[in-house]
Amino acid sequence: MASPQAAALTVAMMVGVAFLNAADAVIVRALAGQVHPFMIGFFRAAFGLMFMLPWILRRVDMAASPYRGLHVVRAGLKLMSLIALFIAYQRAPLPDVTAIVFSLPLFVMLGAWLFLAERLDGAKLVALALGLAGMGIVIQPGGQGFDPMLALALAGAALTASIQLILKRMGQRDTSDRLVAWNLACMTVLGLGLAAMVWQTPTGWQLALLLAQGGLGVLNQALVTHALRLSDASFVGPLDFIRLPAVALLAWLFFDQTATAATWIGAALILLGVVVAARGAHRRAG
Repeated sequence: MASPQAAALTVAMMVGVAFLNAADAVIVRALAGQVHPFMIGFFRAAFGLMFMLPWILRRVDMAASPYRGLHVVRAGLKLMSLIALFIAYQRAPLPDVTAIVFSLPLFVMLGAWLFLAERLDGAKLVALALGLAGMGIVIQPGGQGFDPMLALALAGAALTASIQLILKRMGQRDTSDRLVAWNLACMTVLGLGLAAMVWQTPTGWQLALLLAQGGLGVLNQALVTHALRLSDASFVGPLDFIRLPAVALLAWLFFDQTATAATWIGAALILLGVVVAARGAHRRAG
């Protein structure tokens, strides 16, 4: 159990993470129709690698990794997940996309059951039912408010879940430093190949936004990592819900988008599912 001071610092960090994520979504939306999602994916990886390169050169022995091919697969999946989310952010309401992304832990749990033979107990089944109900309320399949672009948000969450399942295996024999370094390097190379197909040289302002996005990604990762060192994942995970009010606020300020009641209700059900799953995991670990 974290101390009150550590808990307060964790909350402050996750508030920062929420607004960093919201700023990232705003940048992607602002670039809609100007910079292709393939190019955004490339610059996101390239600028992230640029920010991290001094640290990688000093501390990471990339040649020692036992997972050369798997690094490429993971980077490809990560790039696909980012591009899917970028397209969703550009074409669907930002709060709705954010609400759907909250389903990521539930996809991880489902994938662990399907591919890693992990058991689905009562808590997990309740969590999945709540998550599916929440996603249905946000997406409204078959309804007048249905936005097909939200399917890309679901795809992005599912792809990210597959990456986390792969990392469960890779983390057993590789270091976190090498995993980060290899992922950035491979994503940059793969992203360049995609960007070359649709290349249009960004303007100075567009390049500044893309550079800021790369920096936001690195800072976001650092804050989440530090928060997880201070507090249990079961405490940190639900704090990710702060991202929805942050995104809703910036979406309203910059694009005059308003989160609907369905978005808040659906997101709350998804969050409740994530909390139920986390509490169940905590009890089993105890």
